[in-house]
Amino acid sequence: MLRRSGAAAFHSNSTQVPTAKFLFRSRGIARKGMEPTIARFCCVLFSILAGTASGLEITSTGPTTIEKASGQSVKLDCHFALAPEDSGPLDIEWSLLASDNQKEDKVVILYSGDRAYEDYYPAMKGRAHFNSADPKNGDASINLTGLKSSDTGTYQCKVKKAPGIRSRKMLLTVMVKPSKPRCYAEGPTEEGKDVVLRCLSSEGTNPLQYTWEKTSDGNLLPASAVLDPVGGTMNVRNASAGASGTYRCTANNRVGSEECVLRLNITPPPNTAGIIAGAIIAVLLILIIIAIILFCCCRARHRKKYEKEICNEIREDVPPPKSRVSTARSFTSVGSQRSSLGSMSPSNLHEYALKPQYDKIPSSEEFERPPSHAPLPPPTAPKMAGPNLSRMGAIPVMIPAQNRDGSIV
Repeated sequence: MLRRSGAAAFHSNSTQVPTAKFLFRSRGIARKGMEPTIARFCCVLFSILAGTASGLEITSTGPTTIEKASGQSVKLDCHFALAPEDSGPLDIEWSLLASDNQKEDKVVILYSGDRAYEDYYPAMKGRAHFNSADPKNGDASINLTGLKSSDTGTYQCKVKKAPGIRSRKMLLTVMVKPSKPRCYAEGPTEEGKDVVLRCLSSEGTNPLQYTWEKTSDGNLLPASAVLDPVGGTMNVRNASAGASGTYRCTANNRVGSEECVLRLNITPPPNTAGIIAGAIIAVLLILIIIAIILFCCCRARHRKKYEKEICNEIREDVPPPKSRVSTARSFTSVGSQRSSLGSMSPSNLHEYALKPQYDKIPSSEEFERPPSHAPLPPPTAPKMAGPNLSRMGAIPVMIPAQNRDGSIV
């Protein structure tokens, strides 16, 4: 039995020897294939261990997200510790990382060769300074003053001292506090209508929140008031006289707040019928005044025209003015008259006396008498014969006749 079992064991062992040899050969082949990978892994591990062995560490544990208001100052903390193995030159670099990977990072401040370069970034010239006068002592923190909204971004502190390199990132958000809001009522503030109160800040970093409160009459908002904290409106539906009072609106965000005050006065609705009647009466009065002015102007114009026509009118019942006859003409006329008188006989003297007399100047009463009441002709004297006149001692005289313009015929 022992022999058989030994033989069997020997047989089994003899059969397993080739299998072990095969496995050994396959493992050797696998080891040959894994040698390059293991070599690479060892190199990476060695580099990590070498960096860890340098001893350079960033020791700051402050917050990596900071929010500040515009105009304020902020300290970006970056403390580090060195080891004896770190024997290279010390370089400290603060940069503003670009939000777009296609753009380059902007170096804000730099320390190299035992010298600080604080005006490296033109946009922050005079506003970025190292917190320590000698950053080699382990304080690479910087102070930023007069913050602006454009200073928002991710800042990186990088400390290099060969063979060690360490960095720390911080997110700075510069927020603008709300400006003083403007409060006003939109639309008519009458009873029975919807009154909208608005509050708006022209500046401020979102999100902005608006709150309304009443500071008079028990500090209670109207029951029908609907608030919009984002838009800054308060809608008072079907406003009544009880909604009148003083209201205050506050605009706030995470860095500040501002407020404004509004006085609301709800008035009764106007008398529309009275307004219309008043407007109609006013229009009628204006039209009447215009008509009176036009009438007066037309009347004055006609009066001037009538007076002008009267001045130019020639009256037939007015005698013409006497003409002034020259001395020479008068002497000639007298001579002709004498010759005519000498040639006249008593028979035609009577006919000459009967001719109308044009040399008689009418009296003032006859001049003012209208033409319709012309004076009656004077009664004719009884005719007397020429011989009778001669007997009575009369001397025959010739009376000259005149025409209308006063000249002697």
